[in-house]
Amino acid sequence: MDNLDFSILGREYSVSVKPAERESLLAAVAMVDERLRELATRTNAGSETLAVMTALNIAHEMVLQQRGSGLDLPAYKRRIHAMQERIDGALAPQEKLF
Repeated sequence: MDNLDFSILGREYSVSVKPAERESLLAAVAMVDERLRELATRTNAGSETLAVMTALNIAHEMVLQQRGSGLDLPAYKRRIHAMQERIDGALAPQEKLF
């Protein structure tokens, strides 16, 4: 693990990061910093409120993207489980034949 020092809204942070994840984390830092700065120019909110609203906006976009692509993993898991139960139910009487 390496140390990564970065700044968001002028405040310094340091985290441990795997070398393979360094570039993607730096991209995430840039995205969060940009979003926080955009929101800060539009509101007079404090840093905690800015952080929460930015996190909520990013999470909301991610949820919309997942749903927009038709990927609803919990629904798929429920459907697969229901199919498995139906298959097991259909095969159960046949097991007695052999």
